[in-house]
Amino acid sequence: MKFEENKNLKSLNTFGIKSIAKYFISIKNKSELIDLYNNEIFKNNKIFVLGSGSNILLPDYFDGLIISIDILGIEVSEENDKYSLKVQSGENWHKFVEFTVDNNYYGLENLALIPGKVGAAPIQNIGAYGIEQKSFFHSCEYFNLEDGNFYTLTKEECDFSYRNSIFKNKLKNKALISEVIYKLNKHPDYNITYNELKNAFEGKKFDAKDIFDLVCSVRNKKLPDPKLLGNSGSFFKNPIVKISEEKDLKKPFSELKYFENDENSIKISAAWLIESVGLKGYRIGDAGVSENHSLILVNYANASSKNIIELANYIIDNVFKKFGIKLEMEVNLI
Repeated sequence: MKFEENKNLKSLNTFGIKSIAKYFISIKNKSELIDLYNNEIFKNNKIFVLGSGSNILLPDYFDGLIISIDILGIEVSEENDKYSLKVQSGENWHKFVEFTVDNNYYGLENLALIPGKVGAAPIQNIGAYGIEQKSFFHSCEYFNLEDGNFYTLTKEECDFSYRNSIFKNKLKNKALISEVIYKLNKHPDYNITYNELKNAFEGKKFDAKDIFDLVCSVRNKKLPDPKLLGNSGSFFKNPIVKISEEKDLKKPFSELKYFENDENSIKISAAWLIESVGLKGYRIGDAGVSENHSLILVNYANASSKNIIELANYIIDNVFKKFGIKLEMEVNLI
């Protein structure tokens, strides 16, 4: 097995943060995971599994082994009114969604242009524009980093919730997802409940490619390209509050922006909260809040992970002082 030492991960994380890993290895097939488990470097170091480097904030130095998952492949089979797609964890998520749209496998078109690899999608239970991946998730296979065996989890066993799963709780730092199975529709059943989609398509003829293209267009306008300006997408979760709390908030804050969640709660726009405390475009050195979308923290040049965390905590404190709501980070701190 080929390990790299003192690997600079700057080009392997979308924040563009300089982060040095004591050891680094790229895994390209499942058999290599067995070999890795029996290696002394694996046994004697703390481990972090790296996907495409999105939705994370790496430390300046990682005193352990970084495992990059680069296993590729997609297998498609038919099951009555569904297509079953077995996808290896190293596949690029956006390219996978594009593949489903091109082949008329319906369901994931709203999730275009989300950065990351397929193996990370269940961990975060990624979602956008009215859809979460759990709606089409069937099961996944994972490699247990503690005993060196492969296991399968069903949708129910993954315990999905808003940007959460068993992999961020009970199996945190214990599981490496190796493949995911999605069940997609043979016939269209589009979700255009999200306002930007509803306004564009309601009452008109459209298809999955139209949704895919619009989502890409909207995301490109709102979100900075990590290749041009380091970022990790939405840095904070939209806080969920009970309906009764929302009524209390609307009294002093009549312009409160929120979305329906369920019959008992709503999601408040974290971007609106940040803008309302005057922090859109705010900077601490090279760490800043995007001028175009206040939910995005950016690295203007040479920000460190400590700089980004300092900025995030400043935002959390200011929002809490004004609204009594504590923002939670969606990005994972490593």
